[in-house]
Amino acid sequence: MDICKGMLVYSKAGRDKGKLFVVLSIENDFVYLSDGDTRHVNNPKKKKIKHINRTNTVLELDFENISDIDVRRAILDYSA
Repeated sequence: MDICKGMLVYSKAGRDKGKLFVVLSIENDFVYLSDGDTRHVNNPKKKKIKHINRTNTVLELDFENISDIDVRRAILDYSA
């Protein structure tokens, strides 16, 4: 399964190693990630695809009107 928009991923490199993120967009070898807390939807983290671990969970979010609260709630629901 390839990485797609809305997928939950773990960071495997950098100072955010082990942190859970939502994929907001994909461009070439990079993904843009948000956790709704330190990395907001309007300022996502740019990370190379090789530096993330995929999960099998894809969120059905409205990416046109997504907010930080939606992202945080989805991550907390997955973590619980």
